[in-house]
Formats: sequence, structure tokens, C-alpha cells
Amino acid sequence: MRLAIVPRTRWGLIRMIALLSLLPLVFLFIWLLTVKMPGPSFTGPLPPLTSAQIALRDGLSRHVHALAGEIGVRSDETYANVQRAASYIERELTALGYHVSSQEFTADRRTYRNLEATLPGAALGHEVVVLGAHYDTAEDAPGADDNASGVAGVLELARVLAGTPLNRTVRFVFFPNEEPPNFATKDMGSRHYAAAARARNDQIVAMLSIESIGYYDNDQGSQRYPFPLNLAYPDVGDFIGFVSNLKSRGLLHRAIAAFRARGTMPTQGAAAPGWIPGIWWSDHWSFWLNDYPAIMISDTAPYRYPFYHTPQDTPDKLDYNRTARVVDGLTHVVRALAGS
Repeated sequence: MRLAIVPRTRWGLIRMIALLSLLPLVFLFIWLLTVKMPGPSFTGPLPPLTSAQIALRDGLSRHVHALAGEIGVRSDETYANVQRAASYIERELTALGYHVSSQEFTADRRTYRNLEATLPGAALGHEVVVLGAHYDTAEDAPGADDNASGVAGVLELARVLAGTPLNRTVRFVFFPNEEPPNFATKDMGSRHYAAAARARNDQIVAMLSIESIGYYDNDQGSQRYPFPLNLAYPDVGDFIGFVSNLKSRGLLHRAIAAFRARGTMPTQGAAAPGWIPGIWWSDHWSFWLNDYPAIMISDTAPYRYPFYHTPQDTPDKLDYNRTARVVDGLTHVVRALAGS
């Protein structure tokens, strides 16, 4: 009885050696395509917050407490709170000097609103960079991290960038209906928005989905990943993630390079097939469906956050100092993508 599989011919042995020699090349190709990112990630102790970052921290905390604390659950079961959140966002943008436009649509016989504020571009004003976040929550979840943190981040980006001369137009957009029961359906706010943009032939050159950016953990084992990404990334949840499908890899590289050049926060990036769990799970997916380049900026939500989609997703769970570092880094990303 044979105890091992041995090629019976010289040609069979040559083929086996050739196949085995190709394996390192295959792994190298996957690493270069998916894992390798431009520029070094920030390492070492975090420096003190700058005055600009302190202002960001305070604004982020205020928005999260208003949305997840004062308003609370913003799901289909609490439709009035979804509308209250939309009104809060509209008031904040108006106070910053923006004109806010609404895209109304109907889902399950109710009216919902995508909200948009625009910072007009100059030389390339017909090209658009979209910064988006969803303002609804899962059932029974106050949604401090998912996704009041993302909404707060986009509101603070709108504040910091207000009046900044940029070559490309920047749109700050807020979507309802990202969460179940509308998730991955035509009733997502971002599906309506991206489809309407494509119908108008809007030249969206980049979409950044700001999705759950408020929770960090320095403990070993605090970070998980879907297979096979768990083979390539660290198990400490102290970083902000940049995620895309393979088609948006170029945008991902430009964005993370700009963040790493000026940011004071560890980063990890992944350009992976869109079918891998977690890669497509937010509003950037709606833009992929309409052939726009889009990425997600995230703390990885269910792969790190123990209070994901629970009543315990409350404002006291978030790290506003590190979230401020993330949003500060994203200001440099927007300037790089929009051409300051």
C-alpha cells in the first residue's frame, strides 16, 4: 500500500515541481493586488491632539450624542426618529452656510429623504467627489457607531471644508435605509441616489462611504476578519480601515496614500473581490452597481465592535479622540481627491 502520492513518470514529477514553484508567485500576486498599500502606516504613540483635532473631537461628540443619545433608534420601527435625524442634519448643514437639497423617495408607503449639500468646484467642477454616510440604524439600536459616527464625520468634514477652494465639486450626502429590512434592496437611500446620478450622467470620480468610524481597541484578539483576509492582517483593532473592490483599487490607493502622508492614525487597506463578506456591506455598494468608483472607510464594525446592532451601541462606547484623528486625516484625502 502506498503511503504517499508519488508521480509515476518523470513528466509527472516535472509538472508537480512546476506547480509547487508557482505557488509563491500566486501568493505574491494576491498580496500585491489586495494587501500592499502605498506609503507607511502611522506607528508608535499617538501625539497630542492639535487644536484643529480638538475642535473635530468636540463636534463629533456633539453630533453623536444628538443622534444616538437625544434622538435614539432611527429604524423603520421609529420612523419619526428617522425624520428627526434628517431635520438635525439639515439644520447643521444650513448653519454652516450650505444649501441643502432633498431627494425624496417612497419605501413601504413612507417618504424618505437623501440630503445633499454641495461645495462647488472650479476648474473641474463637473467632476464630483461624494462623501456619504447613512443616518438610519438597525432595529432597537441607538447606532452611536453604526452610523452616527459616520454622519458626524461627514458633518465635520463639511464644516472644515466649507469655503475651501477645490478643483472638483464635493457633495456631502446623507442616506436613509441602509440597514435591514432595506439593506441590499432597491429601497436603500444610496441606491436611489446613485441610480439618479447615473441617469443624469453625473461624473462622480470618487465616492467615500464613511461607515462606523468610532470604536478602537488595543487588545490582542480584538480584531477579526472574514476569510481569507484573516491570513494577512493584524488582530488588534487600533486602526481605521480603507476597503474597496478590485475595480476601485486605484481610488483606494490614492485615498490611503493621502491619509498616510499626513494622518496620525494607524491604517489598513484591502482591495478585495466584492463578494467577500464585509467588503460590500454599506452604501459604496450602491455606487459600484452604477459603475462609479467607491470605497468604504470603517472601523470594520461587526469584525471589531462588540455592541454592533445592539441597544448597547451608545455614545459612551466611542473613542472621540481617535475618531477626530480619522476625520482630520480624511480632510487631506478629500483635498487630494478634489484637487485643492
